[in-house]
Amino acid sequence: MAAMMASITSELLFFLPFVLLALLTFYTTTVAKCHGGHRWWRGTKRKRPNLPPGATGLPFVGETFGYLRAHPATSVGRFMEQHIARYGKIYRSSLFGERTVVSADAGLNRYILQNEGRLFECSYPRSIGGILGKWSMLVLVGDPHREMRAISLNFLSSVRLRAVLLPEVERHTLLVLRAWPPSSTFSAQHEAKKFTFNLMAKNIMSMDPGEEETERLRREYITFMKGVVSAPLNMPGTPYWKALKSRAAILGVIERKMEERVEKLSRQDASVEQDDLLGWALKQSNLSKEQILDLLLSLLFAGHETSSMALALAIFFLEGCPKAVQELQEEHLGIARRQRLRGECKLSWEDYKEMVFTQCVINETLRLGNVVRFLHRKVIKDVHYKGYDIPSGWKILPVLTAVHLDSSLYEDPQRFNPWRWKEEKYLGHARCRCWAVSIISRDHVRVCKSSIG
Repeated sequence: MAAMMASITSELLFFLPFVLLALLTFYTTTVAKCHGGHRWWRGTKRKRPNLPPGATGLPFVGETFGYLRAHPATSVGRFMEQHIARYGKIYRSSLFGERTVVSADAGLNRYILQNEGRLFECSYPRSIGGILGKWSMLVLVGDPHREMRAISLNFLSSVRLRAVLLPEVERHTLLVLRAWPPSSTFSAQHEAKKFTFNLMAKNIMSMDPGEEETERLRREYITFMKGVVSAPLNMPGTPYWKALKSRAAILGVIERKMEERVEKLSRQDASVEQDDLLGWALKQSNLSKEQILDLLLSLLFAGHETSSMALALAIFFLEGCPKAVQELQEEHLGIARRQRLRGECKLSWEDYKEMVFTQCVINETLRLGNVVRFLHRKVIKDVHYKGYDIPSGWKILPVLTAVHLDSSLYEDPQRFNPWRWKEEKYLGHARCRCWAVSIISRDHVRVCKSSIG
C-alpha cells in the first residue's frame, strides 16, 4: 500500500506543473471572457467552427495524465488506441493546459511539416527553454531559428561529412569495440550512450574520449538529462533543480573552451585549427557568447539522445531477427573484401553508399522504434482540413508513432522487417522519411543527413 501511495505521489508530482499551468490558463481565460463579453470563437462574425470530435477530460488538467502514460515504443498506447477508435485519427483534447488537436493522420502530419512557419510553428513547454536555453533551436521560431539551423547545416556539409565525420565515426567505433573484453557481458544502451556522447563531444569541442575532462562532462550530462525528462519543479533536490546545476557546469566547460579558442584566434595560434562546431561558430558566424553556448548545448543534447536511442533499439530489434544480422554481416564482409582488393583499410564514402541493407535496417529501426513519438506545434493561422476547423492559437500534436504503426500504410506494422524498404511501394515512404527527419531534427536539435548523393 505504501509503495502504491509513493507511486501515486510521484506521478502527481510529475504532473503538478501542468496542473498549475492549467489553473492559471483557466483563470486568465475566464477573466478575459468576463471582461470581453464574448466567447473565444466570436472574434469575427463567422459561424462557430466545426472542430474535430473529442473530449476535454478532467477540469483544469484535461487528458494530460492519460496522454503521457508510459507505453512501449512499438505501440501507440491505450490512450491513443481508445481515442482513435472513438473519434478517428484527428481529434481534439485538452493537454498541457492548452486546447489541442491530436493528429494520427499521415496526410495532416505531412501538411503540418510542409507548412512550418506559414501555418504552424514550434511550441514546446516553457520549461524546455528554461533548461536548454532561450537560444536553443528547439524553442526558436522564425528568422532566429533559420539562422541557427543554417549554421549547423553549413557545418555538416557533405564535404565535411565525407572527409571528417565518417572517419571520426569509424575511429570511435573501433575504440569502443577494442575496449570490450572477450566474452564479456555489457549494456548495449550504456555503450550506445557513451559512444554517441564521445562522438558529439569530439565534433562539437574537440574533446577526446577517455580524458578526465570528457568523463566529468559526461557525468554532468547524465544528471542534466534526468532533469530534461522530469517535472519542471525548481526545488532543491528535485531532478530538474539538479539538471539546472549540471547545465551551469556544462556551460562552464563550453565557455572555458570558447575563451581559450578566442585567445588563440587573437594570437593567430596555429593550434586553434580544430575542425569542430565551436571553431566554426566563432569564425563563420556573428553569434553572441550566449547564443553559441545554447547552440552547442542543444546539439550535444539532441545529437546524443536521438542517436544513442536509435543505436540501442537497432541492437534490440536485430537480436530478434537473426536473418537480418546475417545479411548485414554479408554486406559488410563484402565491402571489407573489396577494400582489401583495392589495398585500402579505411571506410570510404563509396563504402558507406554501398550499405543498402544497412540503410533498410536504419529506416525500419526509426519506424518501429519511434525515437520521436510526437511533435509540439502551434497553429498561427486558422486551418481548414478534411472538413474540420482548427483555430489559430490552438496547439496541434502530430503523432508520428500512429503513422509509423498504421496497418493501412505498412503491412504487419508491429514486425521488424527491414526488407520492406526494398519494395517499390515503400520507396516513397523512405524519401518522405528522409525529408521529414530533416524537419523533425529541430525538435531534437539534431541536424542529420540521411540521404546524401
